[in-house]
Amino acid sequence: MPPAAYVPSYYAATARPAPTAPSLEGPVDADVCVIGAGIAGCSAALHLAERGMRVVILEQNRVGWGASGRSGAQALPGVSCGQAKLERLIGAPGARAVFDVSLEGLALMRALIRRFAIDCDFVDGSLLTAVKARHVSELQAELEELRGRYDYQSVRFVAREELRTLVASDRYLAALYDSNAGHLHPLNYTLGLAAAASSLGVQIFEDSRALSFGEAAGGRVRITTARGEVRARQLVLCGNVYLDGLAPALARKIMDVATYIVATEPLGSARARALIANNAAVSDMNWVLDYFRRSADDRLLFGGRVNYSGLSSFDAPSATRVRMLRVFPQLKDVRIEYAWGGEVDITLNRAPHFGRLAPNVYFLQGFSGHGIALTGIAGKLVAEAIAGTAERFDVFARIPHAEFPGGMALRRPTLVLAMLYYRIRDLL
Repeated sequence: MPPAAYVPSYYAATARPAPTAPSLEGPVDADVCVIGAGIAGCSAALHLAERGMRVVILEQNRVGWGASGRSGAQALPGVSCGQAKLERLIGAPGARAVFDVSLEGLALMRALIRRFAIDCDFVDGSLLTAVKARHVSELQAELEELRGRYDYQSVRFVAREELRTLVASDRYLAALYDSNAGHLHPLNYTLGLAAAASSLGVQIFEDSRALSFGEAAGGRVRITTARGEVRARQLVLCGNVYLDGLAPALARKIMDVATYIVATEPLGSARARALIANNAAVSDMNWVLDYFRRSADDRLLFGGRVNYSGLSSFDAPSATRVRMLRVFPQLKDVRIEYAWGGEVDITLNRAPHFGRLAPNVYFLQGFSGHGIALTGIAGKLVAEAIAGTAERFDVFARIPHAEFPGGMALRRPTLVLAMLYYRIRDLL
């Protein structure tokens, strides 16, 4: 049975040619086995291979098949829960260390793109926009915090008059512009990381779902697939919500949330530039936020729906188009050419969840929609930890995480009820 095809997204339609990796057949030995060929898994494998380790990646579908290859693709500093919550969870020094790692993640992303000549349409710049008056004061407070407490100087306040010259919409009252953030083609970036890892000797097996793992002789880990097995000294789980019961203890700490994106037909250079003059990635400050950007071929890519229920009974493309037209009513004549969705893993506190299930079993999950840059540096951190330098990895591992209330049966309806509060707050 062939691996699942990529979802019919704009990214899949414009992906660079990439070879299909073989399925695992029979036994193979490795120093490290990585499960999941997204950005985190490919980065972990690449950095482990740089240290001279034999690395195998098991991917149940295709490289970049999950969130890494179909996301909104905004590369941002920090983490989804925000620095204030991080300070409450692990203290100010820990929160500062996490923020600094996130900045290194942005630098690492740029460095890998340059080093391995990854053709992924990277563009500098992001705008975080205020929709309500209270958002404006929140932006000003965040600017003061970032510059004053975190010495982050690449961000500046954009007043409404200037913002109107950058984003052709009357919806926004102000923004923070970050020249250190950016956006890219996520599937091409992930495919590029996989190719880079392969060039360093990493073996990648697609259509090779990991069915189980457990202790093996000599303190090794044995990972089984339908037609083969990997025997490794260390295991790294990077499958997030797609681990499919492989690690129940991890599944209880994250929830899969469906998000949706549409891509317009090509608008032409002039019309596309008129929408976002500086070509920044744009997102707003609502809990159920809108996020959008221009593509390299002059489309608008727009995301703006979140489905916590697990049901697929509503028309997500039409609902996302409605949100797009609320921002850009001038696009009412424009056809939607691609519409797709995917599952994002969120934690209860929206902080990333890294750690160990056993001394030689590591995991990376819970990026909560903020993973384009953070997943790459997370892979580097786990490689450092496996090589014996775990200080930075352990800062993240200290972040406390609770299970979603209600157990596996009732936690989703509990989450839906909880999210009603934030949706109402968006309306106020």
